[in-house]
Formats: sequence, structure tokens, C-alpha cells
Amino acid sequence: MGNPSNVGRIFYGIAIAGMGILTIYYDDFPYMLIPPKHGWVPGLVPIAYISGALLILAGACIVFEKKTRSASLLLGTALLLIFCFYFIPYQFMVSPNYMHLVDWDNAGKELALAGGAFVVAGRFPGKNQNSLSKFLGKLIPFGAILFSITMITFGTLHFLYAKGVSEYAPSWVPNREFWTYLAGAGLFGSGVAIILKIKTRLAATLLGTMILIWVIILHIPRVIVSPVAYMGSEVTSALIALAYSGIAFVIAGAAKKQQTNQM
Repeated sequence: MGNPSNVGRIFYGIAIAGMGILTIYYDDFPYMLIPPKHGWVPGLVPIAYISGALLILAGACIVFEKKTRSASLLLGTALLLIFCFYFIPYQFMVSPNYMHLVDWDNAGKELALAGGAFVVAGRFPGKNQNSLSKFLGKLIPFGAILFSITMITFGTLHFLYAKGVSEYAPSWVPNREFWTYLAGAGLFGSGVAIILKIKTRLAATLLGTMILIWVIILHIPRVIVSPVAYMGSEVTSALIALAYSGIAFVIAGAAKKQQTNQM
């Protein structure tokens, strides 16, 4: 696979740029980027255009290694601020189902993408940084943790809602509930392993590979057969999965480098 960090970084950057394109195309944000019922936001369309352009720029910087650390830090900070000051208040003040873990699904996706941006930023040296970059750089160590919290949460949901989750698997897959439980164990176990730094490289590599397989056999076929009305959501889900796979590979690459330096 070559350098897993480079592969993962490209996956993540493509996913972020793709979300930017979708934001501009639909004049609105992808379903998980901000909470629903946001039509009240004044100037929503111009904001969507500007945000989409910034996402494309951030994704391009990450893919082509241009100001990657700065772009990733700003992206991660923006996503984390949305999670803290928009998603959390929305869940507790607007959503009637905030006590149900599944209702935090989109918030978890936002948190994972924020963590992923910090993970990517950590792969680039902080040379000639301004004071803002130095300050934001303090968030880098939390990137893998934020990502892993979401993986643990999603793993738990695979067990709590196994029957419903299994319906997303292709119809040709036998024993779909068994694979749902196995996937849930993989998500949960890898998230715990990354946080506790237990066989991090192996756990992250397996996680990234598992999610990449989902992109190929689950998400891409769903995009191909999706009705036009649901195309945006299906493409967004595929991009999110690609981003998750990429983040896991970047974590694996970072762990590999740490092992090499300790030898």
C-alpha cells in the first residue's frame, strides 16, 4: 500500500474537497456538517458557497501538501467549534431524542472529521509557525482520541441496532447480522486500542482497511443505484467513510514512524 500516511492523507483530502463540491452544488451543507433545521440561518446560500469553497481549498491543500498543517488545523478547529457550539446545544435544546445514542450520529461524524484534521496536521512539522498555528497545534494530540470516540460510539450502535444496521449491507452478503456484529467489534476494539495505544499501528491499519472495503462494496454501489433525490446523501456517506479510512491509515503511519524512531 506504500506509505499509509500518504494514502490516508489523500483519502481524507479528497473527502473534504468532495463535501465542499456538494455544498456548492446543492446550495446547502451535507446532511452531517451542521444540524438539521438550519433554514433559519440568514444568508444560508452565500454562506454555503463560501464554506464549500473553503472546504475545497482545504481538501486541495491536504491532497497536494500545500500549507497542509495550517489548513488542517484551521479545518479541524472549525469542525470542532461547530460540534461544541452548534451540535451540542442543538442536541440538548432542540432534539427530543438527545438521550438516545443514535441521535448523536451526525454529531459523532463531525467530531471524527475534526479529529482527522488534527491527525493529518500532526504529520507535518510545525516550522515557522505564527502564534495562531502554535496555539491550535496544541489540539493535535487529541485528534486520534476524538476520532476514536466516534469509532467506539459507532461500534456500540452496531450492537444496539444490529438488525437495522445489517440492512445496509448488500443483499448478496450472507449472515448479514453476523458481519454487523463483527464490524461493530472491529470499530469498538480499534477505537479503544488507538486511545490506549495498544498495537496502534495494527488496529488502525485493520480499521482503515475494513472501512475502505465498506466504501468499495457498500457505499459505491449505493451511490450508483441511488435515485437522484437521495444522491447527495449517498455521496456524502461514501465520502465520510473514505475520510474515516484515510484517518485510520494516517494514524497507522504515525504509529509506524514512532516505532521506527524508538528502534
